[in-house]
Amino acid sequence: MRTNYLWAITALARAALASDSQQPLGGRLQAGTVHQSELDSIIASSPLLSFHRNIVEIPSISGDEKKVGEFVLDFLSSYNFTVEKQIVIPASSANEERFNIYAYTGDNRYPNVLLTSHIDTVPPFIPYSLHAPTSSFGGRSSFNRADLVIAGRGTVDAKASVAGIVFAAIETLRNNPNASIGLLFDVGEEKFGAGMKHFSDSDLNPTPPTFHSIIFGEPTELSLVAGHKGSLGLKVIAKGKAAHSGYPWLGKSAISAILPVLSRLDNLENILPEDGGLLRSDTLGKSTLNIGQIHGGVAGNVVPAYAEASVSVRLAAGTPDDTREILLRAVNELTGTDENVFLDFGGPKAGGTGPQYFDVDVDGFDVITVNYGTDAASLHIHDEGTRKVRRYLYGPGTIHVAHGDNEAITVGELEEAVRGYKRLIAAALQD
Repeated sequence: MRTNYLWAITALARAALASDSQQPLGGRLQAGTVHQSELDSIIASSPLLSFHRNIVEIPSISGDEKKVGEFVLDFLSSYNFTVEKQIVIPASSANEERFNIYAYTGDNRYPNVLLTSHIDTVPPFIPYSLHAPTSSFGGRSSFNRADLVIAGRGTVDAKASVAGIVFAAIETLRNNPNASIGLLFDVGEEKFGAGMKHFSDSDLNPTPPTFHSIIFGEPTELSLVAGHKGSLGLKVIAKGKAAHSGYPWLGKSAISAILPVLSRLDNLENILPEDGGLLRSDTLGKSTLNIGQIHGGVAGNVVPAYAEASVSVRLAAGTPDDTREILLRAVNELTGTDENVFLDFGGPKAGGTGPQYFDVDVDGFDVITVNYGTDAASLHIHDEGTRKVRRYLYGPGTIHVAHGDNEAITVGELEEAVRGYKRLIAAALQD
């Protein structure tokens, strides 16, 4: 398998030396006469699109990123990047080696500009596929090359950003070999953020920081993101007493106890903060709460002795501790002194992240906000009392299809992302 990867890398490198990754967008193709082989040739003719296809075709569900990591590492090495494996603790003892990929030019281990995205995906793996969109022109079906749809797991989140970042860096260095840029591709972003947390705690993230700009790659519809919400997870737990369902008064239903609490929590986003509701901000709007899972009971004819629900809160303002206090107050007002219904935030080292804000001072981009979380919250930048590090969040594709069975992106979006990343790099290098 690794031999095949190395062959693909060599072929990509050879093609890239002879051809810029930015292929012409013009040219309307007749969809009615286009065969799969012709769609494949569009991808094969572009080093950017070929690299994107290669990394999407390698499954890399969180915890199993080794193969795609090796491919990206070898590819960057073929372009004369200095590449380091940053070993990350496996998700479990049964997992293969996991590692972040850290790349830079020459011996410039601490560059001025860092570009980063993640190489893991959510499950399940969905194979790579190409689809020609059609529309009617004079009675014939045709499509622009830029509208060719690339589908499969990771095509958007976040292997589109990985590909865009890699080729933006290559093209920047081709024109400016002394550009002080580095690349970080981490593991585990989709599940607990182990890769970025490891990088954050390593010597590659010194105090004070050596990099003055960080560009995070995530699906932003090619817009700069001004901010995204934070997150907080918790469980609602109710304990009761089992009994025969024919004699319910002999027991105590944990499900009956948990339902009013869940209803109360579910409505907090619609209550003003001054009245005890979740916090809000002008930039990110309302904090939102989702009850994602409910478990309880053992059978329909048994009074349930236990019930629990998993809850996720997206924070538009304040800290995780602020939101914990709001939730606890709401539950206590409802249940009083009932110790059999309570919130579990995961112990004294409970996590959670506050809202994240980003710089949007580069001209030529639309500016949006998003509700999802990113690795940005896991990278602790030690710029207190020194020059503030600029942070940008940008990338191709839309979050609305990421994680879904319809995850897909167009050729045009991928190619525009390279141009966008290059503009951000250029602006950061001038800072």
